[in-house]
Amino acid sequence: MAGSKGSPRWGGLLPGPWMAGALRYALQGCGHALATEHHIRFLLLCAAVVASVGGIYRLSLLEWALVVLSVGSVLAAELMNTAIEAVVDLASPGQHPLAQRAKDLAAAAVFVSIVGAVAVGLLVFLPHFLGRR
Repeated sequence: MAGSKGSPRWGGLLPGPWMAGALRYALQGCGHALATEHHIRFLLLCAAVVASVGGIYRLSLLEWALVVLSVGSVLAAELMNTAIEAVVDLASPGQHPLAQRAKDLAAAAVFVSIVGAVAVGLLVFLPHFLGRR
């Protein structure tokens, strides 16, 4: 792809004009998700609550890093789940076992990321709640 118009060059250190387009599409996707996906809005509400509690308990930099990575992984998994569902619905409007499997696996990815985030949340916040920090 080196030398293709609008694409990054291998070994190039500075972003090119392609980055503005990529950023625009990403922000459009975020806006669409906020406007249409109630799961995303709920997860952002949960993230705001977690951030507020983190501020109250004055989390360390490492604790904040773990919380931010956990929240980000859940949001990313939910966005991917939403994208996979949209593509599957487009490709297979009727019921099909493979379409259902793809949707179930995407939902499982969200579930696994949430379980991991809850585990991180317990490891980070429980000592604060119990007064051990």
